[in-house]
Amino acid sequence: MIIRSKSGIFKPTVFIVETEPSTVALAIQDPKWFNAMKEKYLALTRNQTWDLVPLPPHRKAIGSKWIFKLKYKPEGTISKHKARLVARGFSQQKGLDYTEIFSPVIKPVL
Repeated sequence: MIIRSKSGIFKPTVFIVETEPSTVALAIQDPKWFNAMKEKYLALTRNQTWDLVPLPPHRKAIGSKWIFKLKYKPEGTISKHKARLVARGFSQQKGLDYTEIFSPVIKPVL
């Protein structure tokens, strides 16, 4: 059996490790993450993803959360800082906030 070191193949040495921020406060401090957040927000507003409406009485607004992810190239270097804004749908109550549930499922045809 030929091992990698005898073939001249070595794993690259990593000197700096960049991690994904766990909070928005940490993400705002880094220009790369801030730009990723700004790009996503501008895309959401440009595509008219939501409409601002008055909140009905005795109702709570559905919260949101930023999710941060690093995308890598095949050789292991960072290709993109990606930010997503997701709704915290688990706070909804059936019958109060929604009445029906839709799930896109493919039914196989036999």
